[in-house]
Amino acid sequence: MADVDPRTAADLPDAFLLDVREPVEWIAGHAPGAVHIPMAELGSRQQELPAERTIVAICRSGMRSAAVVEALTRAGYDAHNLVGGMHEWAAEGLPVVRDDGAPGVVA
Repeated sequence: MADVDPRTAADLPDAFLLDVREPVEWIAGHAPGAVHIPMAELGSRQQELPAERTIVAICRSGMRSAAVVEALTRAGYDAHNLVGGMHEWAAEGLPVVRDDGAPGVVA
């Protein structure tokens, strides 16, 4: 499993940011451009993942996304875990937004 820090993830060309947190966490704030598929729904929604792009899995602290990356890697995806999750993303000063574009928070 490959880990990636927030700044590197933000700079990856054409990366697919996959937020696997719960809906209440997503609503509070997420990385711009991320796609929300809660971890519990990933099995039934895997067809939504792009096989040809690098996937960066994101959760609050990096634990849930690590499990997701392990499964995705076994399934043949180029998947990476965001070290420190959204907490580290925000701590690095990277943007956190709500769906309406307003500033968000990490819940």
